[in-house]
Amino acid sequence: MLGGRMWLESEEGKGSIFYFTIPYNAVSEEETEKANVASDKEVGLKRLKILIVEDDEISYSLLSRMLQKISHEVLHAITGVQAIEACRNNPDLDLILMDIRMPLMDGTEAARRIRQFNKDVIIIAQTAYAFTGDSEKAIESDCNEYISKPINLSVLNNLIKKLFT
Repeated sequence: MLGGRMWLESEEGKGSIFYFTIPYNAVSEEETEKANVASDKEVGLKRLKILIVEDDEISYSLLSRMLQKISHEVLHAITGVQAIEACRNNPDLDLILMDIRMPLMDGTEAARRIRQFNKDVIIIAQTAYAFTGDSEKAIESDCNEYISKPINLSVLNNLIKKLFT
């Protein structure tokens, strides 16, 4: 998905060596800013205030990087309880990316409780455990949409465009 390559060399009785590459293109800050401005115009969105509810640090880091071009502020919660508190403290949130499976309180219950005091925020449920019925369960819990992990950037961008334009 990242445009890299994976391969291995194996010799019976000796073992195996695994290799991988991930492309990296260094970009100057000036080029990044130009790309952000162009992306904003292309997407046609205002900069969003986003809450990422994710208990896995790597998934959070990946999502926050994916959302850099369309966000003006990204907040982080690790549990459903923290998500509810963050929503109460930030009534101007535009978007919540809600992990479904978390400790203490899952994402569906957190979404239900958030809807009791904030009907306007857009909630996209996300999970690595894409079982049959998960999308329906997420929508029934008052999430606006559902996306499965690993999250594809173009799928996420299209979903956000659909919800905010």
